[in-house]
Amino acid sequence: MNITNNLQSKKLTMVEYLNKDIIKNQISNVIGKNEIQRFITSIVSAINTNAELAQCDKKSILSAALLGETLKLSPSPQLGQYYMIPFNVGNQKKAQFVLGYKGYLQLAIRTGYYKKINVISIKEGELLGFDPLNEEIKVNLISDFEERESAETIGYYAYIEYMNGFQKSLYWSKNKMENHARKYSTSYIKDINKNTNYSFWKRDFDAMAYKTMLRQILSKWGNLNFEMQQALESDMAIIEDDGSKTYIDNIVVDQDETEEKQEMNNIIQNKTIQTNKQISIADALFS
Repeated sequence: MNITNNLQSKKLTMVEYLNKDIIKNQISNVIGKNEIQRFITSIVSAINTNAELAQCDKKSILSAALLGETLKLSPSPQLGQYYMIPFNVGNQKKAQFVLGYKGYLQLAIRTGYYKKINVISIKEGELLGFDPLNEEIKVNLISDFEERESAETIGYYAYIEYMNGFQKSLYWSKNKMENHARKYSTSYIKDINKNTNYSFWKRDFDAMAYKTMLRQILSKWGNLNFEMQQALESDMAIIEDDGSKTYIDNIVVDQDETEEKQEMNNIIQNKTIQTNKQISIADALFS
């Protein structure tokens, strides 16, 4: 079922669009009638904190917000669980669903699989050594909080421990993270070349680095439940009318990127949990 059904959304404000009966019915089918007003309020609040978002195609905003709602995450910038980011696609703007690192943490904690999960930055002078074979890190963390906050970041460390005792850790240098950002984010490259500040990588490098570390460790070694799989598949995507996903920030295609995407798809496919109760988000949103 098409969300708009010939609705002339461009002539309406977002509030007017969301309060149309056909749209409210669509929202109700996903989250229930009693939650409609709260949901609309959350979208309007997100738009109020980002004026450019109001210029986006309303269908893309609604689709991104419904996905976030299905994952039980908040679009509040203060919570940092997920964001709806304006992105130029042809001659129009669309809202891109971007999962924050706190969203990854929230989804992982909910699974109940993990005893410990953490990601931190490593500061200049703290790293004594990291053994990638045994995954052992030696650090001497700066004890003074303010001093540590102002110190230069040299790398990032992520760690998970299952309830059954299985442990996994990962360390990336900041240089490796920088190369990753340059390789997979065209908007970051544009920011660097034009000295602008639009991409998340440019605005908050550490937050994107934390997210990348969590994504790397959870996607490769984590136990992914259905929600986590959906989040991994939808992150950095524009959710189309039919529930399909368009990835627009990493459009520079090379062999390594193709292999990484294929590896991610294989991981998700291999970890899919088959139960009769599981319904795809696309079916829930658009059937």
